[in-house]
Amino acid sequence: MLHDRKVAVVVPCYNEDRQVGKVLQTMPEFVDLVIVVDDASRDGTCDVVRRHIEAEGPNPRVVLIPHEKNRGVGQAIVTGYREALIRDIDVTAVMAGDGQMVPRQLRHIIEPVALDLADYAKANRLYYKRAWNIVPKHRYLGNAFLSMLTKIASGYWHVTDSQTGYTAISLKAMRTIDLDNVYSRYGYPNDMLVRLNVYNFRVVDVPLRPIYAVGERSKMRMWKVIPTMCWLLLNRFWWRMWRKYVIHDFHPLVLFYAMGVLLGLAGLALFGRMVWLWAANGRIPPMNTLFWVFCTISSIQFCLFAMWFDMERNRDAR
Repeated sequence: MLHDRKVAVVVPCYNEDRQVGKVLQTMPEFVDLVIVVDDASRDGTCDVVRRHIEAEGPNPRVVLIPHEKNRGVGQAIVTGYREALIRDIDVTAVMAGDGQMVPRQLRHIIEPVALDLADYAKANRLYYKRAWNIVPKHRYLGNAFLSMLTKIASGYWHVTDSQTGYTAISLKAMRTIDLDNVYSRYGYPNDMLVRLNVYNFRVVDVPLRPIYAVGERSKMRMWKVIPTMCWLLLNRFWWRMWRKYVIHDFHPLVLFYAMGVLLGLAGLALFGRMVWLWAANGRIPPMNTLFWVFCTISSIQFCLFAMWFDMERNRDAR
């Protein structure tokens, strides 16, 4: 226990037989339950975990839940959350089985939730002073880009490093979030932030040193992930607008966003018409240019005002 709160750690695994044993061996003593969810690994991950459980004796704190087929890291985490819910765990953390999340840093992630300073805490590797030299450059830039989009989609404008999976969540937040519909794969952390914001849960960033080159095997391909993530974030953005600012409590910022998008589309259409007329006739009608400038500037202004309203509305979610 930590600060009189029961603590569990979900360890999602997929082909992590090289690292998961070390993760389990170095788990801090204050952790009451370790839930290893094997997402249909094709190596010896389950065997490593079972040997660790046998070595713990008659009352092991580690439980193994295997998936019969691969369902994605998001669903593996949700499986662990459901087990923690059944056991009424106060604070549930997530620590990957690849060794990139150092167990000795776990206290820093859990404490804000255990002390009721936040409902959800997450690591932030980009705040570390030498992160640029430690994190592979393509990952750093990709993470920064997706973090910027996640700020807009989720409403947590103070949150960075949206792709980290080192997190802790309160029992109340777990009970509130619709776990059945959480995104199942690499967009899970982003989707979770959006869902937390709809219910005004407090989220905090915890700066931690990034860990790389410890024998982990990356399964993420940025050129595949980023287009999928952009579509997911666009979809979740409009879902949040509808749920939070129309269904739960109406706020005019949703109208500002809608007008910004409509005027932006009109501006693109007028720009296309300008190009077509210039190519066909060698001239551009002044009124076409005037309306294009009006729509473009108005679109930007409407969107900026909507973002400002969203920031103000979520000021207390820090």
